[in-house]
Amino acid sequence: MEKFRDQEFLEFLVKSIVDNPSDVVVERKIDEMGVLLTLKVNRADMGQIVGRQGSTAKSIRSLLRIVGMKNNARVNLKILEPEGGPMPRQHVSEEPSDVDKAMEELKNL
Repeated sequence: MEKFRDQEFLEFLVKSIVDNPSDVVVERKIDEMGVLLTLKVNRADMGQIVGRQGSTAKSIRSLLRIVGMKNNARVNLKILEPEGGPMPRQHVSEEPSDVDKAMEELKNL
């Protein structure tokens, strides 16, 4: 399978962040909206990819836009929720955590 700069960049970036780099999978599709990169990571690494209030995910998307502009393409990122859904909460709280809020925001994009 041919690798493209945007796909290679995302793989390198995410594998540098997560604890389970062998579980990182990036798929690339082209449609009428541009390039769509779909990211799958280990369930335990989702918090590292999303970040506080989605800040890491937003930063990754910004960097991908820059890579896309350099290659005259619109690059979008879709982060897939791992199988089994979100990880169970470690503590009991009535208010959703920042990660849960960010995941909901990502689902609504």
